[in-house]
Amino acid sequence: MLAETICSAVSAAGLGIAAITAYRRRFLAAARIAAYSLVPVALVMTGAVEWAVGTAFSPVAWAGFGLLGLAWLLFITTRAAERRAGGTRKERRAGAEAARRDTVEPAASRPSLGGSAPAAEKPKAARPKASAADDDFSDIEAILKKHGI
Repeated sequence: MLAETICSAVSAAGLGIAAITAYRRRFLAAARIAAYSLVPVALVMTGAVEWAVGTAFSPVAWAGFGLLGLAWLLFITTRAAERRAGGTRKERRAGAEAARRDTVEPAASRPSLGGSAPAAEKPKAARPKASAADDDFSDIEAILKKHGI
């Protein structure tokens, strides 16, 4: 009952201040003050104030808030430990992908040429002229290589 009376008094005072502000021809500010001053009465009418008062004096509610705090504390400490363990999530993911890529597609070793000069001097066969579709794919390949894909 006391909370409802206080909320009503705060709303009445706010509406009075809004009226004075409107009298001074500051209508936008007066409308904003009136909006803020109607909130406490609205909370009383919806029952939110009664719920808040009932929650504030309930031991079960405080135990629930304590558990929420504990959960938050555990979450924050595990995030801190995770960050200390090794960089950001993206860096760990990139490292895991690189390791997976190395195990799936190992780089083939080149056969040793034995240092023979004739094999090194062989001209490479000229590639045939690429069609327009191949040019499109080469652009796409360049973009993918740029992003490391």
